Amino acid sequence: MSRFERAFAKGPALVTFITGGDPTPDATPALLDALVEGGADVIELGMPFTDPMADGPAIQSANLRALAAGTKTAHLFQIAADFRARHPDVPLVLMGYANPMTIRGSEWFAAECRKAGVDGVICVDIPPEEDAELGPALRAAGVSLIRLATPTTDAARLPAVLEGSSGFLYYVSVAGITGLQQAAQASIDEAVARLKAATDIPVAVGFGVRTPEQAAKIAKVADGVVVGSALIDLVAQHGANAAGPVRDLTRALADAVHSAR
Repeated sequence: MSRFERAFAKGPALVTFITGGDPTPDATPALLDALVEGGADVIELGMPFTDPMADGPAIQSANLRALAAGTKTAHLFQIAADFRARHPDVPLVLMGYANPMTIRGSEWFAAECRKAGVDGVICVDIPPEEDAELGPALRAAGVSLIRLATPTTDAARLPAVLEGSSGFLYYVSVAGITGLQQAAQASIDEAVARLKAATDIPVAVGFGVRTPEQAAKIAKVADGVVVGSALIDLVAQHGANAAGPVRDLTRALADAVHSAR
């Protein structure tokens, strides 16, 4: 079994997100360890970018802090490799935008992911219809391409989204940016049922999930729950001292999600 398969086989999984290099590259490893200690099942590490158009104010600010701290792609791969050495069983995903992933060539990026022990990649701004290079390169390297489905992904387009997807399917529960809005639970229930009828890979729900109470409700229907902005807010508030608060919130979220098992 892959790390993803083991993580989701236990029941609803908590998927957490932080931005790499926020507040500094040196502070990121302790935050990743705090997520693991808190009970996160899958971790997404954001690749800072100047124009994170899918993200709300919290993650936009995190990107700017990370870039101001001098974070480079090389830092992220080193952070990933060191994480894999410390945590051999926890799936690690790089999430971000096409420019940092393809500027040196998709094959280079895929090879670096494999070398660093990265399990999957989420690229927000390459639609499947235009993915002639990154997806094939990742698959050839044995790295999962995790695609996004949204409330506007209809039955006609869903097969294109699912083709070549692996690891899990990320359902973006609101037609908007991260962190600000929350979808009605009924719409999440309906969407997850529709997606699960179309694919065997796990379906994880994110965007707008901030509290253990919200996470617990979603975990009753989804295979995973993604939380990012609420954790990023703690990093913004506590900076290099954020590991403790991040661990505590992660533990509360994990307990809520795992209670649906």
